[in-house]
Amino acid sequence: MEDRLHWKNGARCAVMLTFDLDGDTTWKNGNAHYEGGDKFLKARSVGLYGPNRGAHAILDLLKKYGVPGTFFVPGKVAEDNPGLIRRIDAEGHEIGQHGYTHEMFFNYGRERQIEIVEKCQNIFCDLIGKPARGFRTPSGDWSLDTPRLLYERGVDYSSSMRGNDRPYHTAIDGEKTDFIEIPTRWELDDYVATAYNYFPAEPDGQDRISGYDLVYDNFSREFDGYYEYGLCFVSMIHPQVTGTPGRLRILEKLIRHIKERGDVWFARGGEVARWYREHYDREEVLKNA
Repeated sequence: MEDRLHWKNGARCAVMLTFDLDGDTTWKNGNAHYEGGDKFLKARSVGLYGPNRGAHAILDLLKKYGVPGTFFVPGKVAEDNPGLIRRIDAEGHEIGQHGYTHEMFFNYGRERQIEIVEKCQNIFCDLIGKPARGFRTPSGDWSLDTPRLLYERGVDYSSSMRGNDRPYHTAIDGEKTDFIEIPTRWELDDYVATAYNYFPAEPDGQDRISGYDLVYDNFSREFDGYYEYGLCFVSMIHPQVTGTPGRLRILEKLIRHIKERGDVWFARGGEVARWYREHYDREEVLKNA
């Protein structure tokens, strides 16, 4: 592959372990489509496993292997779990924005989006003394004006898109900027692989709790490809899914597999964005776009 990226300390590949700590926000949103959906407490409890148990188990695992993580957290989940948010920050991990209640940003106008972004920044400042520098679209998509309003408010990178396997400078109103996108892929999303609930149905049509060896095999093969081509591997893991005892072993096995390579840079989102911004200018992006 041409134009191989160069990573910190001469590493062949960058690895950004990211965790979407959604709590029950996604289930609340899904239940809202049903009459009486606010009473579907079991579905919400699936999500609550994330902040109640899964995130703590994942933090213990990251500490065991000495690797950093980036947690994208809806503001409401942060408000409801202040001790967990402070633990994530105190143990050296990064916290990024993920909406307030996992809203679909593409449904909102500019002023409503600004209200959400600024509200979340205030929550993080109150809890950990600093705003978030990263953002992941909670619905998987954003409005055309979302990048600009984030950039204007001090958010300097996003990990939301799918159209590349390396970071890039985002074009805003036709101009390349220092707002860095660090893309991920659905095949690196544990929700796609193993999330499950009877009602509301996840996945639609049911019949899937994927074999754990197969999930690990998929993730590790994806990493091997990213490593071979010297790219930035960005996992997308949900503590409510992978924080369970059996699935946690998938993540542990993957971390061990990655660390065995030896020349890999484990980095938080802000570190990847800063490295790319400082070492790859906008003109080079134009060449590689």
